Amino acid sequence: MTAEIICVGTEILLGNIVNTNAAYLSERLASLGISVFFETTVGDNPQRLEEVIHTGLKRSDILILSGGLGPTKDDLTKEIAAKACGQKLIQDEKALKKLKDYFAETKRPMTENNLKQAMVPEDCTVLYNDNGTAPGMILHASEGKKVVLLPGPPAELIPMFHNQVEPILKKLQPGILYSKVVKIDCMGESAVETEILDLIEKQTNPTVAPYAKTGEVHLRVTAKAETEEEAKELVKPTVEELKRRFGYKIYTTESDVTLEEVVVETLAKRNYTIAAAESCTAGLFTGRLVNVAGASDVLNESFITYANEAKMKYLGVKEETLKTVGAVSEQTARQMAEGVTKTAGSDVGVGITGLAGPGGETEEKKAGLVYIGVSIHGVTKVNKYQLKGNRQKVREAAVSRAMTMVRLALKEENEK
Repeated sequence: MTAEIICVGTEILLGNIVNTNAAYLSERLASLGISVFFETTVGDNPQRLEEVIHTGLKRSDILILSGGLGPTKDDLTKEIAAKACGQKLIQDEKALKKLKDYFAETKRPMTENNLKQAMVPEDCTVLYNDNGTAPGMILHASEGKKVVLLPGPPAELIPMFHNQVEPILKKLQPGILYSKVVKIDCMGESAVETEILDLIEKQTNPTVAPYAKTGEVHLRVTAKAETEEEAKELVKPTVEELKRRFGYKIYTTESDVTLEEVVVETLAKRNYTIAAAESCTAGLFTGRLVNVAGASDVLNESFITYANEAKMKYLGVKEETLKTVGAVSEQTARQMAEGVTKTAGSDVGVGITGLAGPGGETEEKKAGLVYIGVSIHGVTKVNKYQLKGNRQKVREAAVSRAMTMVRLALKEENEK
């Protein structure tokens, strides 16, 4: 089966909001074994929207539209979809009751224009909305094709698709796709691909595809089969081969596990604490740690030491070091990492200093130059990186490198 995603909203075309719905829907459809060949964004224009729907019905089995189901005049997705499928709108009593109950519970007056949200195409499956006012629906079009209408807000779209649409699509689809993700944080995309070229060239089922992330490369191993159990068995040998080839460079094979979660979990298992001294990253490293539930067990405090005075005051960085080799140097990163462990009384200390740019560059020190120090129980290692990209990208890449350094340092210490 093939699907087509149509995202409706002039605000998307103007760049006022980021279209995360398309990415979510594409990923979920792929997991169901449904191929997505086209994604379209169209503004709140009746004629253009109708043209897009007609085109989609000619070339795809399933159309999935998001947005334009609200109460205002520019919310026309339902009306245009019904017209394109040759259906009239009728009132759905359950949708009307849920609408009235919603406004009664929130103690807000229900204006007349809200009533249009209870109108649905005559031949459809209504998807009642537990997180908003606009119901979704699946129109049953000619030739067995389906037109799925979903609300635009992700907080409404995601649970509706997951809980109500996916079970229906699974019944329509004869086979399923199952994917396992292998995450690597010690190599670039081109180097990783070189190591698996033989697998890529010979692949049939399962397939292996690399995806570059900031500071990471993800390998998605995907198999197609009649059941999930069969697909898992097809994927297993390839995943084991990747583990054999990349070893410690793999930090997880779970799609929902992040690098910072692995770091926090490792620290917690050893009853270690960590503290960071951040200059150019200005708290981004600590922020990623705090994103992990349970980070309070391993993180007590960190320091943003942007100015040289702060580096000296809180971390004990030597004034002579700053004068002779500068703040962006191996020596300063080392003293920052060692200094923060003493100040915070932590087992692990991280020092990050660099030139995110623009400005401050010299002939010897270009924008993107970053030094990262990691100190564990008196053993300190400093790495030098020349990162590419704008200011924000350099900072984010530096945080990823620092997270990897901590993971590897913990591994090395454990092996001693």
